[in-house]
Amino acid sequence: MRKQMDGLAAIVKDLDLDALSGTLYVFINRNRTKPKILTWEKNGFVIWYKRLEQHKFHWPSRIDGATVTLTGAQLNWLLDGYDVWRMRPHDELKFLFSG
Repeated sequence: MRKQMDGLAAIVKDLDLDALSGTLYVFINRNRTKPKILTWEKNGFVIWYKRLEQHKFHWPSRIDGATVTLTGAQLNWLLDGYDVWRMRPHDELKFLFSG
């Protein structure tokens, strides 16, 4: 997941999608622990990034085509740790930051 705004926007363009449409485009690393969300807001790109300390995001292992379309609610559930396809969450992590 080394790509930043320009690299992710290029991937969107390669898929014949419009990176400037305001749509949220979600990318995830190989280990399924770090999603990045790319979107365009009026005058520039925004990236939202999350890192899991434990567990993995429930990402589809096989998809028909290059993309999956989710509703806003499904994206929120996915980012909250739910398996959107089975509607099961992973356990909440009680994390103590000492720093």
